[in-house]
Amino acid sequence: MARLDKEKVLNALPGRLADGDGLYLMTQPDRRKPDSAKPAPKPVYTKTWVLRVQVNGKRRDIGLGTLDVARQRSKLGGVTSDAPILKRKLLTLAEARQKAEILRRAAKDGLDPITERDRVQEEIPKFRRAAIDAHAALKAGWKEKGAKTFLSSLENHAFPTLADKRVDQIVAADITAALEPIWMSKPDMARKVRQRISMVLNFAHMKGWRPPEAPGKSVKMGLSHQRPGNHYKSMPYADVPTFIRELRDGAPTKGRRALLLHILTASRGGEVRHARWGQIDFATCDWNRPAEIMKGKNAPAHTVTLSSYAIALLNEIRGERTPAPDELIFPGERGTLISDMTMNKVMKTANLPYHPHGFRTSFRVWAAEKMKHMPAAVAEAAISHVERSQVVRAYLRTTYIDDRRVLLEAWGKFVTGAENG
Repeated sequence: MARLDKEKVLNALPGRLADGDGLYLMTQPDRRKPDSAKPAPKPVYTKTWVLRVQVNGKRRDIGLGTLDVARQRSKLGGVTSDAPILKRKLLTLAEARQKAEILRRAAKDGLDPITERDRVQEEIPKFRRAAIDAHAALKAGWKEKGAKTFLSSLENHAFPTLADKRVDQIVAADITAALEPIWMSKPDMARKVRQRISMVLNFAHMKGWRPPEAPGKSVKMGLSHQRPGNHYKSMPYADVPTFIRELRDGAPTKGRRALLLHILTASRGGEVRHARWGQIDFATCDWNRPAEIMKGKNAPAHTVTLSSYAIALLNEIRGERTPAPDELIFPGERGTLISDMTMNKVMKTANLPYHPHGFRTSFRVWAAEKMKHMPAAVAEAAISHVERSQVVRAYLRTTYIDDRRVLLEAWGKFVTGAENG
């Protein structure tokens, strides 16, 4: 079915034109009587938008509003109303599609679309309220960490500027003002906050609280270009054995032990914090990490080979007891996850300028320089980097498990100083 366009809408003759998905333009002659004292006027038509949907198994035709001829004819789209889309009575083709989509979703969710159309919204929510509502509606599809940090990151970096602004009044300059304090100093966090602000505003757009979607290019134009090289600072691999010895000489705190496992397995911090005893196979010396604790929305499950040094550390932590499979290896208060700052604090206490995540780079550089006989793909698999090329992934069926076992055993031997006696 051909969708409508500007010319078809403006030139429509009496009858019904379909745009698809149940949206129609109904054109009828104007039934008002002409003034007999004036020459016969050109035919005048009224054009209205109608949505046809199924509600509880019955067909319903829902009036959306009248075609806004002036704005539809304008090349620039005319002046846009500040009213939420569900309240507007004059609609262009694009706005009719938008309003129809909202009511179509309401019908699919079991709601009465006419009630939704006529619902009086006493107050368009402010950003804080919209963020809480968006979080509640969307968190079921997120990973645990993302769901927990969504509101906290907005609380710290967006709410000071945006919390008390109505979502329909937030423009690109407001978002830029919120991001500027951290855009250069905390680039990773700034990009996450920008994405989350956009999610809230797009959620508000879907709810009919805000006419446009979140601004994109205009926000980017108001922010400086982030300098390259804002990666986690890594410790030179030659210095890692000395640092490991200092960790072992200190008190066996949760932070030090978590950092030791982090280094020995070249893992990400989040993977260590989510590690549970049931994931550890002491018989095969494997750490079988489920997909939900891996980085990336569609990341696969991953098995880490545990060196004899990592196994010794885990046995030391476990002691004589038999922990439950779902028990965290490094539990925080009341059995919850330890903070992502727990391992960072160890580095800060040691007065070192490095970040725990940088030890993955230390391992990768060591593997490239000291284990040259090992293919690069083995080291990449050891740090659970996913091959970017879909074509290569389709044909690459090996996980290099045996080679990775050799590689991580050598890394454990190096960083613990065992190779030097």
